[in-house]
Amino acid sequence: MSYIIEMRQITKSFPGIVANDDVTLQLKPGEIHALLGENGAGKSTLVSILFGLYKPDSGQILIDNEPVEIRNPNDANALGIGMVHQHFKLVHNFTVLENIVLGVETTSRGFLKMEEAKEKVLELSQKYQLRIDPDALISEITVGMQQRVEILKMLYRDNRILIFDEPTAVLTPQEIRELMKIMRELTAEGKTILFITHKLNEIKEVADRCTILRKGVKVATVDVPTTDKTEMSRLMVGRTVNFQVAKPEQELGEQILRVENLVVKSPTTGKNLVNDISFSVAKGEIVCIAGIDGNGQSPLVYALTGLLSIDGGRIYYKGQDVTNLPTKRKTELGFAHIPEDRHKHGLVLDYRLDENLVLHSYNREPFSNRGFLKFSVIENYARELIGKYDIRSALGGRTKARSMSGGNQQKAILARELDLDPELLIAVQPTRGLDVGAIEFIHEQLIRQRSADKGVLLVSLELDEVLDVSDRILVIFEGALVADLDPKEVTVEELGLYMAGLKVGAEFAR
Repeated sequence: MSYIIEMRQITKSFPGIVANDDVTLQLKPGEIHALLGENGAGKSTLVSILFGLYKPDSGQILIDNEPVEIRNPNDANALGIGMVHQHFKLVHNFTVLENIVLGVETTSRGFLKMEEAKEKVLELSQKYQLRIDPDALISEITVGMQQRVEILKMLYRDNRILIFDEPTAVLTPQEIRELMKIMRELTAEGKTILFITHKLNEIKEVADRCTILRKGVKVATVDVPTTDKTEMSRLMVGRTVNFQVAKPEQELGEQILRVENLVVKSPTTGKNLVNDISFSVAKGEIVCIAGIDGNGQSPLVYALTGLLSIDGGRIYYKGQDVTNLPTKRKTELGFAHIPEDRHKHGLVLDYRLDENLVLHSYNREPFSNRGFLKFSVIENYARELIGKYDIRSALGGRTKARSMSGGNQQKAILARELDLDPELLIAVQPTRGLDVGAIEFIHEQLIRQRSADKGVLLVSLELDEVLDVSDRILVIFEGALVADLDPKEVTVEELGLYMAGLKVGAEFAR
């Protein structure tokens, strides 16, 4: 068999952990090959070796049956390998066009020649229906649009081997379908794709073969059309995963959160990002805000949690007006927040894991006394949470948060917030980028909050999650609520119409 890429017996260790243990990965020309594994299974390490970001401790890489040494991403690009990273590598104050040509600019006598580049980029964007504005700043476009820029970077360099690392973690259902279509078109033209994901539905939809890693070891390579999701999930986590969310009947308690006529304006344009929104959450209820990304979910949550000032309306918590209270005071009252951006708002990446786990409570007993931290108490507490929430980290509590996999960073945030025993949990994309085992665990935790008579406000782009977990669905479109739905009665198609602004509930019609 002739392979376009072979990674033979790759081993890579970091302090305290073997990330890849004698892993062999083989890609056929023109196939979409999925790489599946739990959070921390070694997927990102393996592809980082292929892209030249890490050097393997042992093993060999062959391209077209020829041994190669990939010392850095420039070597990878020269061999025709491109990569869309899980966390995009874009310069936010550069334009779309500047980001695409960065590193391969055309110059004349020291001056950039952008006209030809712009023409080529627009041709590529039309050909693959990757609609972009080449003159827009990265900081002003959505994450879905940013991913298109990353794909165009690869196509602009004529890469023939394309690595997608968790490409759908930040995309809406519509954008995911669009990406799958683009991936099939790319392989039809002779490109080869390595597709790293946790989402079994996507693997079944688009992949030809799938290699499965567990705890750094290759478990199997399977033929996707002939292998069902249950078997793939069992190979991935070592047990059978329950895909059904068990949600017992629950009586609603008193109102815990009430939002009245909330308005949040853009600080730059003055436009209403949140437009006269009113709703409530009761104890024992999971209310989900559903919508296409960029329709006001983020400023709504930032306003509720105190990260953004509001321009109108009131917020009440257990009957108390908390509209202008700072974040710390809201946390002390019983708010907990799992943010959408775990790097920006969830963790201090250069702090250790144990330090991150006590960010809310380091300044009081039992973690400090008269201004002095009690390190042994913090370490024991972190050890307890790491075990309880299955947070996988090379050096336990001493691990730098930055070095952990995205899924384990998410588990750390969940552990810290839930251990506060909050009365109100605001969870934004809590399962983004997680494997099926971790998703099952987080859904159990949300249901447990509900069963304990707590209130949960869930913000999600995952339609399955929206329908399976929530008791009530509020649909947001262009900063305003357009529907209040019962998940037992609404279909995916109908929900999609509300999310796209093509349908409005009678009580919201103006």
